[in-house]
Formats: sequence, C-alpha cells, structure tokens
Amino acid sequence: MRVLSPSFSISALGPARVSAPNMPDLARRLVLCALLGSVYASCPPRCECSEAALTVKCVSRDLRSVPAGIPGYTRNLFITGNQIGRVGPESFKGLDNVTNLSLSNNRISEVESNTFAGLRALRSLDLSNNQLAVIHPEAFTVHNQSLRELNLSRALYNHSSVTDLATSLRWSSLGSLKGLDLSHNGLIFLPSRIFSHLGSLRRLQLSNNSLVAIHNSSFSGLGRLEELDLTLNALKTVPEEGLRELDSVPGADLLLGENPFTCSCGIEPFALWLNRSQGRIGDADGLACAFPAGMRNTSVLAVGSLTLGCRQWGAGADLALQTSYVFLGIVLGFVGLVFLFVLYLNRKGIKKRINEMREASRELWDGYHYRFEVDSDPRLSQVSSSADV
Repeated sequence: MRVLSPSFSISALGPARVSAPNMPDLARRLVLCALLGSVYASCPPRCECSEAALTVKCVSRDLRSVPAGIPGYTRNLFITGNQIGRVGPESFKGLDNVTNLSLSNNRISEVESNTFAGLRALRSLDLSNNQLAVIHPEAFTVHNQSLRELNLSRALYNHSSVTDLATSLRWSSLGSLKGLDLSHNGLIFLPSRIFSHLGSLRRLQLSNNSLVAIHNSSFSGLGRLEELDLTLNALKTVPEEGLRELDSVPGADLLLGENPFTCSCGIEPFALWLNRSQGRIGDADGLACAFPAGMRNTSVLAVGSLTLGCRQWGAGADLALQTSYVFLGIVLGFVGLVFLFVLYLNRKGIKKRINEMREASRELWDGYHYRFEVDSDPRLSQVSSSADV
C-alpha cells in the first residue's frame, strides 16, 4: 500500500480535479442500480409482472390461494382461472395502489369481512364466475369507499347466498358504488330493499336471471339509477305494484326484452303503462307476447282494450252480475214473504194438525210400551194369550 508523506499536499494530488469528474458518474451509477433493482423487483412464482404497465397477472396457474410477494407498484391485478377457495383480510396486504382487481373464475366460495378493506385505491372488483356460498356482512367494505364497480355475474352459488348478499350490500359501506352486475345468477326474487344503501348506483344489471315479479320495494333507494337491465328473465307481466317499483326510478333507462309476456287481460295495465313510458324503455318496440299461441309475436305496445276486449267485456259482465244479484235478492225476499203470509193464514189448521200428530205419537208410544212390558213378563204373556183365546 502506498503511504503519503506528511509533506505531500492535498493540492498536489489534485483531489478536486479527480473527484469532481467522478461525482456525476457515481450518481448515474446509483440511479441505474435503483432502476435495475426496481425492474427486477420480486414477482410471485407462476405470475407475470410488468412494472411499466403496473400490472401483475396470475392466470390459470392452479393457485390455491392469493400468492404472496405481489409488488407494491401493482395497480392492475389479475388472479383468474385458479382454484382459490376463499379470500380474507390477509390475502391483499400491502397493496395500497391496486385500483383494478379481477378474481373471476376461481371457484371462490367464501368472502370474509374486510377482505378488501386494505385496498384503499380499489375502484373495480370482479368476482364473476365463482361459487359464492358464504358472503360475510362486510365482505365488500373498502376504506374511504373508493369502490365504483362490482361484478358478481355468475357468482352466486345458491339462493341462500342471495340473503347473504343483501346483508353485505347493506353493511359494506358501498355508498360510492356506480355499477353492479348481478346477471346470470338464476335469481328468482329480490329481497326487500336489497339496494336501499346504494344511493349512488347508476347501472344495475339483472339480466339472464329467473325473476318472476318485481315487488317488496326492490328498487327502493335507487333515485340516481340511470340504467336497469331486466332482459331475459321470467316476467309474464308487470302488475301495478311492479309498475310502481319501476316508476320509483324515473331517471333510469329500462331494458325488458326477451321476457315471456302472457298477453291476457291481466297484462292490460302493463301495456298501457308501456305506451306511456316508451321514452325510457330502450327496447319497447321489440317487446312481444309469448303466450297465448294466438297472440305470439304480437307487440305488447299493440295489446290493449281493443285487442283483448277486456275493458268492455269486463264492464258489461260486472253490470250483468250486479243486476243478477239484485234480482235474485228480490225474488228470494218475495218468496220468503209469501211463505210467512201462508203460515199466518193457516196458523189454526197448522196448530190442530200438530196436536193430532202429537196424540197419534203418544198412542203409538203407549202401544210400544205395553208390548215391551208383556214381552218382559211371562205371566202377563200367558194372560194375554188366554185372553186372545
């Protein structure tokens, strides 16, 4: 090692001249190392990571749980086509930047409360094509209510999970939710006031279910709704209660196509409402009767009193029925009066006849009583026989 003498001055070495040119180079190297370190940040096994796109994909990798070590820069996270049975609060720790999360087609059956609470920037959550059987009350809670889109298409496993969903929608603080997709779930009914806590909802997808009626204040609280899709359900008609439900969302554009409407007299109120509300029903011209056979493919808009003859026939039938009831009452009253009058005129004869029947009955009874005593006493029987001789 070379040792500098005490007389050797710092200026002789020219440290300023040597170090000055090296400082920018050192800074560049440090920046390069930092960039390389970030580029080669850890990526979970069987996943693909792109920092440039801020995206991580773990697609069809037969994962049994959400992988650990997902980079913190991730904004778009796709974990789809795997075998994940449940998700909980521990599944997404340290992912403050995730805005779009897709967990579709994973066979998820259980979502615990506060599973997504730590995803403070989450705006879109896709849980479609799963088998949700257990949905905890605060399953969809996100701190600061950042969630805007929730996709649960083909996600509900059975009808009991609908009740869990209704509870979760009430308790999960989804006041900022704009879009909710519940299509393709085989829904037969909607629990009462299921959407009442989704005051900011704009789009509601209920297509491809089996809804047979609209009632129980199903759309209560959806005053800001802009789109409501009820296509491909099992609606045969929409009675007056259902029409009031649809009128409770006056700003929403409706889709009602591909329902098996039965064009009998019961559909007349719906047909009249449909004609009044054509402006907000996007497929009004395409709504057609499915039953009866004679009305098949007839436009529901054209169905009314002139086609079915419900109102005129019904009015005439009601009047005739009322008249018949009045006439029948008068006849029965008259017959009753005549009967009472006849009884009054024949009251003495009737009394005499009753007395005669009473005497005849008494004599008959005495005869039976005597024969009974004779049969029960042998001595009387012998006396009776000798008397007969």
